[in-house]
Amino acid sequence: MRVALAVHPGSGHGAAGRALDAVVARIRPVVDELTVVSADTVEQSRALMVQAKDAGLDVLVVLGGDGSVHQGVQFCAEHDVDLAIVPAGTGNDLARALGLPGDPVPAADAVAKALVNGTRRRIDLGKLDGGPYFGSVLCAGFDSAVNERVNRMRWPHGRRRYDLAIVAELAALRHQRLVVITEDERVELEATMVAVGNTGYYGGGIPVCPGADPADGLLDVTVVGRASRLDLLRILPTLRTGDHVRHPFVRTLRTRRVELGPDNGWVSYADGERLGPLPVAVDCVPGALTVVG
Repeated sequence: MRVALAVHPGSGHGAAGRALDAVVARIRPVVDELTVVSADTVEQSRALMVQAKDAGLDVLVVLGGDGSVHQGVQFCAEHDVDLAIVPAGTGNDLARALGLPGDPVPAADAVAKALVNGTRRRIDLGKLDGGPYFGSVLCAGFDSAVNERVNRMRWPHGRRRYDLAIVAELAALRHQRLVVITEDERVELEATMVAVGNTGYYGGGIPVCPGADPADGLLDVTVVGRASRLDLLRILPTLRTGDHVRHPFVRTLRTRRVELGPDNGWVSYADGERLGPLPVAVDCVPGALTVVG
């Protein structure tokens, strides 16, 4: 079995780099060949992954956060390589949705065991028209504004960063016209945000699409209508439990394809990565990715 371990040493404020030796020590003994791919940029990482693929590759292990995993998802879906995740970032949302340990060393132990046992499963991915795949959630509106703020922040780490960014963005709350088109219906409203989930979590563990299943061939869509600042403050305590979907101004949809528009100034994010402005169209691609464990 030929395996490449891709690491972005700066992920998780250096957590990935600090865990590298321990992760390598757990995976190297259970594979025939292990190549460590260390890169500081997306371009370097993708180029080194392609080199590893050209040399023969069965599994890509990604040690890092959601941004690193996002790049691994692209590579593995495009090249039919199995993906294993060792989370070491701020959010770790796809790893969380797949039930993986949140700490890199126990996660590496789990990956090593799965490699020995041959444990694999196929999961769906979301895919933008003419754009990338994503494994967790695509969002736009209030939540993408929170992402923009989180990416500018250097403190604090982990969930508290997202919580503080949410509070800060409340002061700049703006509603916009949103059109959501699915296979079955068209919804047009003044909206606060929209999230399209292949899995349920984003923002460091918020189950924004709590019913999303990455093996059902469908995307879950959560639309928040014209909510006031007071409404959002009331909904905040329910975000961590998924009970926000019970609020009267929240609507959920389930579909194989969804179109979001118009160009209303909102920027879309997926897997925590900035993609670009609306409009966007997203399809669920059933069984697009094989994951280890």
